[in-house]
Amino acid sequence: MICTLYSHEIGHAKIISILKKYFPTAAVFLDEEDEFKVLRVEIKGGFFSSKKILKIPYRERIHPDYQITEDESCPLNSNLQGLYGFAHSLPIENESLREQFLHKVHSLNAEFSIIEEKGTSKEIPAIIRELAIAYDAILFVQDGTVISKAHGQHFLNNQLQLIIDSEGNSEIDSLDVKIDSKYFDGEQTEILDEQKDRKEKNEAFLVNHHVKVNKNLPYIEAIATTNIRSVKEIAQRVTIMAYINGFALNALSGEDTITILQKLHLWEFTTPKEKYLLENPTDEGKNQESWKCEGIWVLLWALKKVDSIPFPDTMIDFVNIPDGNYPYANPKIFVEEATEVRSVEEILDMNDLYYRMDWACVDARIKGEQMKTMISGAVYERHYALNWLIQYMDQDWDDVSCDT
Repeated sequence: MICTLYSHEIGHAKIISILKKYFPTAAVFLDEEDEFKVLRVEIKGGFFSSKKILKIPYRERIHPDYQITEDESCPLNSNLQGLYGFAHSLPIENESLREQFLHKVHSLNAEFSIIEEKGTSKEIPAIIRELAIAYDAILFVQDGTVISKAHGQHFLNNQLQLIIDSEGNSEIDSLDVKIDSKYFDGEQTEILDEQKDRKEKNEAFLVNHHVKVNKNLPYIEAIATTNIRSVKEIAQRVTIMAYINGFALNALSGEDTITILQKLHLWEFTTPKEKYLLENPTDEGKNQESWKCEGIWVLLWALKKVDSIPFPDTMIDFVNIPDGNYPYANPKIFVEEATEVRSVEEILDMNDLYYRMDWACVDARIKGEQMKTMISGAVYERHYALNWLIQYMDQDWDDVSCDT
């Protein structure tokens, strides 16, 4: 293998077009191997040369994005997590270039490798250069190839200039990062002052709490385009979660929890995943569900049942909540008498903050670093509840995504 090209852009049509430009009489085949689409180019030999074969395995993310996500079902996404960790370990002294390079890795959606399976072709350097420009790619290059710029594995930009090698050498001072607007959350419109102020305020808060900030993270939704869940829907969700949390902590059996939710006419609002856990309990499932106490607190805060959401360096404690502010005392009255929800502005401010906190946690996890300032699980569960509150991507409770 000569190199692997990584691109934000998806689709293999341009690869075929460029190959046919250089090898107009070659036979081009397209097969599938696992998650790869494999282009195979067979170039006829002449009187004094044998047939040459060029192989290009191509794959892309299942769900293209502008950030590396937690999607474990996508092999390329998992590969990008490792690539990000490797890129971060390289000794780049130019801090601006480092951030641009890492942001570029985050934005990658497709990869394809150039493999000369049989014979060599003098056209390969020109083909790689044209592919790199066409896909605005970064290249992961092996040592001793026709395009190598350093010893050992190293990265090149779309002009085949050295971005970084294992010793920290580089030929460039900056790296362009281009992101297709369709991969952002929702349609990109004019950014309002409220969105800028929210981002700036929360970034300053994170700096004061020694949490890493990614200046390249986009703005979240504006007030005018956000619809908060209804007060009744929030109260019902809190009540369901409170009883399931009691089950997860072994205060209630699965059967008793089901009976209670049915009597409260809340079983129909219990999600498929929650029902499955109650009917098929496991220690692992209960342990995962116990983390939802963090989300319960967020929803109680949205209903003005608690005054604030504490910094996520400790776990939530329900001990000091007045009985009337938690569903257990009288769940029916709790739902019926819930009348207030915090303003859209307050909820968006909190959502934006936890969006940025969650990015810092994911960034640390990808790099194999310990998050010392916050409890990552608490951050995730709170971000999850906040995304549900603002109806992020119109997702139901079981399907909420916490994109970072």
